[in-house]
Amino acid sequence: MQQSNLPTIGTFIEAAGGFFGGIVRVHDVLHAVIWAPKAQGETKLPWHTDDETEIAGANSFFDSVANTVAMAEAGSPLALWAQGLEINGHCDWAIPARDVLELGYRHLKPTAQEHFGYRSGDNPSSVPAGYPYTSDASVQQTSVTVFQAGGPEAFDDTWHWSSTQYSALNAWFQSFRYGSQGNSRKSCEGRARAVRLIQLTD
Repeated sequence: MQQSNLPTIGTFIEAAGGFFGGIVRVHDVLHAVIWAPKAQGETKLPWHTDDETEIAGANSFFDSVANTVAMAEAGSPLALWAQGLEINGHCDWAIPARDVLELGYRHLKPTAQEHFGYRSGDNPSSVPAGYPYTSDASVQQTSVTVFQAGGPEAFDDTWHWSSTQYSALNAWFQSFRYGSQGNSRKSCEGRARAVRLIQLTD
């Protein structure tokens, strides 16, 4: 996919199978973030049923695929769900890494709710790099109608799992209500939206 041909945020790209959600750097290579359609690509599951064991290879803040593979190999129901998806002809869906998930909030925030997450929003992997949210609603409600609260593609205004492990006990999440980035016990059920990452060319 050519970077110069990318559409505006929130546009459905038929060939990609989902909605364009920004650009992220994965191992120094730029990728387009493609969000799965909500009806087929969203779930509510625990990150893992074992929250006493750290999973090797699931700690990346940007590599959604590597995290998801490591999670699945360890038996994560969330990762196994993502790997079993076939949406619009594509089978390479993953659970978004922390910095990828942050772009979902930054670009497609569903509500006009003010932020309450201190120091949340830092994203060195995004292009351009993201900085912590401020209390003056620095991230506005998306102008993309289908992603606004009540729309068919809107992220629920609750927290969503990332594929980035925080510790043996917890994993990172992103709140789509307050913008906070925190962590929760892996055995808790949480929302998740599948994502694809497509390498970009000049």
